[in-house]
Amino acid sequence: MDQSTQRELARLLATLRREGRQQSGLDQRLVPPDKATAYRIAHMVEEELGWDVAGWKIAAMKEGLQRELRTDSPIYGRVYAPLVKESPVTVEHTRQCSPIPEVEYQAVLGADLPPRDTPYNLAEVRDAVVSLHPGVELAECRFVHDAAFPPLPAILADGAGSGTIAYGPPIENWRERDIAGQEVVLTCNGTLRRKGSAAIALDHPIVPVTWLANELSRTGIGLKAGQMISTGTVTGMLRPKAGETFVADFGPFGNVTVTYA
Repeated sequence: MDQSTQRELARLLATLRREGRQQSGLDQRLVPPDKATAYRIAHMVEEELGWDVAGWKIAAMKEGLQRELRTDSPIYGRVYAPLVKESPVTVEHTRQCSPIPEVEYQAVLGADLPPRDTPYNLAEVRDAVVSLHPGVELAECRFVHDAAFPPLPAILADGAGSGTIAYGPPIENWRERDIAGQEVVLTCNGTLRRKGSAAIALDHPIVPVTWLANELSRTGIGLKAGQMISTGTVTGMLRPKAGETFVADFGPFGNVTVTYA
């Protein structure tokens, strides 16, 4: 896939994202041949948009979700500054592209984690995280989920389906709390929809952040202080409808409210 074709896809994805719309399928010549090419195109999308990167999303940390998302490893995408919002958050359902609300912990960096020759370890990354928040990722996809849905590399080029991040207040003394073991409950219009925990889905939110730090170090990008990282769903994926309000209850850690108007 030559540079001009990569740029063509980047411009298409930037236009779809900017205009808040989807398309069915993708011309085969525009499908990236592998993950590395897809991530290069995702960087080109950033250039085309000209939006500040406020953070990152991570998905598929464990095998079950990897199978569901058709990948053999975790994946990541950029989160843009206009789409990072404090709870409660309301979005217009008709302007969301195949929306999926995912309950996730949000980690904010207080120090850079730049590219380097040696891998980052959990302790270093934990020390670099200045705050941890309850949150919900409002994932989107610029491709319609139909029979023509393109292969995974096209989705990675689209930022791995990144959308809006809704976050709650910082969790006090999070390093001393049982983050991994805390049950998280997702309700919709007051009805229980999902339960989960970081222990089951992620091991601990710092685990995916460490994975991302090393991926972005390896590829020469790095992480920057102030960026918010959505660490991966702890309650799986579901489809919202217009008029639904979701509340992610993290128990003593707070809650986050998202409405699809």
